[in-house]
Amino acid sequence: MRTLVGYATVHGSTAQIAQRIAGVLRQRDAVVDVLPLAQVEAPGTYDALILGSAIHNQAWLPEASGFVHRHRAELAARPVWLFSVGMSDGLPRPVRRAARDGQNRRLAAALRDVVHPRGHGLFSGVCRAGNLPRWAGVLFRCLGGRFGDYREWAQIEGWARDIARELDADRIRSTRDT
Repeated sequence: MRTLVGYATVHGSTAQIAQRIAGVLRQRDAVVDVLPLAQVEAPGTYDALILGSAIHNQAWLPEASGFVHRHRAELAARPVWLFSVGMSDGLPRPVRRAARDGQNRRLAAALRDVVHPRGHGLFSGVCRAGNLPRWAGVLFRCLGGRFGDYREWAQIEGWARDIARELDADRIRSTRDT
């Protein structure tokens, strides 16, 4: 089963998460391509797709949402998982959960009408002062935000293992059906 892990990133955190997801799938002998979505020419050639984007302004990056909209018919015919990378874990503790839940609802609603994913992973990424305009970084700190690397690799790898198990089950079902 040939799988694509496609991503859209600005500062590289989402690309590293995509690579880690692919690594977990490869441990289960999956054939995996990891590509920026801007380089994916024929998503219909893949048996399964895992698509992710950094979250900016509470939405996927335009290249990622555009990809999903352009290829909606091909995606509808295949198993698809989505993942989003934000910075909710860098927010002050009292608002983290609400921010994460709000992001998840908004992203799911925005993408659910276009593609019907089997799952959606919402992960925190890396938040560095240099990635924000100076005024935004100052405001972020004043509001109690913290810069840092908030990727929880065990959570990401667990999510990828769940996908690998589903793909294995699909492969077994399709072998039985033939």
